[in-house]
Amino acid sequence: LAKHPEIKALMKPDYNLIWVVVLMVLAQLTAFYLVKDLDWKWVVFWAYVFGSCISHSMTLAIHEISHNSAFGNSKAMWNRWFGIFANLPLGLPYSISFKRYHMDHHRYLGGDGIDVDIPTNFEGWFFCTRFRKFIWIVLQPFFYAIRPLCINPKPITRLEIINLLAQLSFDVVIYYLWGVKSIFYMLAGSILGLGLHPISGHFIAEHYMFLKGHETYSYYGPLNLLTFNVGYHNEHHDFPNIPGKSLPLVKKIAAEYYDNLPQYNSWIKVLYDFVMDDTISPYSRMKRQLKGEVQQD
Repeated sequence: LAKHPEIKALMKPDYNLIWVVVLMVLAQLTAFYLVKDLDWKWVVFWAYVFGSCISHSMTLAIHEISHNSAFGNSKAMWNRWFGIFANLPLGLPYSISFKRYHMDHHRYLGGDGIDVDIPTNFEGWFFCTRFRKFIWIVLQPFFYAIRPLCINPKPITRLEIINLLAQLSFDVVIYYLWGVKSIFYMLAGSILGLGLHPISGHFIAEHYMFLKGHETYSYYGPLNLLTFNVGYHNEHHDFPNIPGKSLPLVKKIAAEYYDNLPQYNSWIKVLYDFVMDDTISPYSRMKRQLKGEVQQD
């Protein structure tokens, strides 16, 4: 910032995010209606080909919203309510809990017992062969759901209860209007999109140490167009209050800081290398013993 103070001008909400999220929710509602009378094979097909992409993209929209990128820090609660709205087509309550744990991830990256992005000891011990690592990738959504309860359980908040009730109400309405195939499409798309899917390469690309000494990596490939530029991950951790839309400008302005860092251009290759490289496993993360006072969200 001392060298490039113009970066401060990028620290503002991205109001276009609001309209993008609304259109994504409407797209999924349209899909719920269109799949209700299809054969099961086509429901599964569209759940993976289309629904999974929208669902995973929506989780990254929720990531943006968790940083108050939709309405700004001065309207934090507007962002929380909007996150609950964005959560609806995923089928499972996610937004409020994600925000609580994700702030810890930024404050205490790799913090033992705090950062739930770090796999458990069981994951590192068991998923150590190529086949088991492949299964681990398939099951990623389940581990991301269960891991916080094992590593860092937190008391349930009022907003989390509201998130749960809103989600259950939405799911019941979808089932009542369009039946079980629409519900299956919604849930299957979310699970498949967060598991064995090209976009899921970002889970591993962000912080797994393929090169010793480098614990955060950026990805500059085309899938950033679907993921609100979450691939610009070094830039994001340096400036978490800058919306994803503006992170390419951060890289352009401060190119001397980012261009020479290790980086990826293919999340599919990241998944392949993770499975096939016998030196890489869920253990390949930087873990820190935190000292001093820890303030969690």
